[in-house]
Amino acid sequence: MSETLLVTGATGNLGRLVLDDLLASGKVAPADIIATSRDTGKLADYAAKGVQARAANFDDAASLDAAFKGADRILIISTDALDEPGKRLRQHLAAVAAAKRAGVKHILYTSMPNPEASVIPFAPDHLGTENAIKATGIAYTILRNGWYMENLFMALPHALSEGKWYSASGKGELAHIARGDIAKATANALASGSAESKTYTLTGETKHTVDEIAALVSKVTGKPLEVVHVTDDQLAGGLKAAGLPGFIIPVVVSFDTNTREGHIAMVTDDAGKLSGQKLITLEDFLTASKAALLG
Repeated sequence: MSETLLVTGATGNLGRLVLDDLLASGKVAPADIIATSRDTGKLADYAAKGVQARAANFDDAASLDAAFKGADRILIISTDALDEPGKRLRQHLAAVAAAKRAGVKHILYTSMPNPEASVIPFAPDHLGTENAIKATGIAYTILRNGWYMENLFMALPHALSEGKWYSASGKGELAHIARGDIAKATANALASGSAESKTYTLTGETKHTVDEIAALVSKVTGKPLEVVHVTDDQLAGGLKAAGLPGFIIPVVVSFDTNTREGHIAMVTDDAGKLSGQKLITLEDFLTASKAALLG
């Protein structure tokens, strides 16, 4: 008997890619996939392919109970609720509790690398969710997703326009991974039927310092890019001057701090093993993204 697979946050960047990979695999019938979102209208294209589109609001337990009904394996994609302390964890715990009430056989969750030691403010949200999943007694797959290559777009286009990239990451190293590679690994894990409880850390195959990344960007774009190494306080001041919301500045700065202190320097082959494919390199990703980098 086929299992029913459920994806939360299905209208998000990662959720859509996971759905696309599930459908493209040919291993899962569209009718055996449940895609959830606050706004099911945004899932109309998947519903037209036979996917079950259901409304789910992580702040509404009743909606989660209705959405999760009949699901065998559920992928909980972490929310982006960072503006209110504690909200993200409350949402995740609500989803975990609903999954248990629904009698799901396996819970998958998108976490982050090394949440036990990370200095990023939302790391405890991920660790707390992992612990709550384990406490249910339900088989689980924890996917500790590394830093997306796409996240470089938050800084690089502006940095290239000025020729200077302000960073507090020092000589810290980071193995970026493309969102598409994480999606393939996630889709395969969701459809695997595995009853094992395992934790994976999904990273790229090669780690780089910010200076090495800048050199790759210059090579790809033909434009000079100087890394200006600053302190955490200097970076925070620059972000404030640039008009970033106050609540987000410590989060952004913590990304560099976390890298500098070596908390995300790991390299694993988990993503390739789960996806069954070779991962895109950072240089190839940057080459394919040249137009976006240059604005």
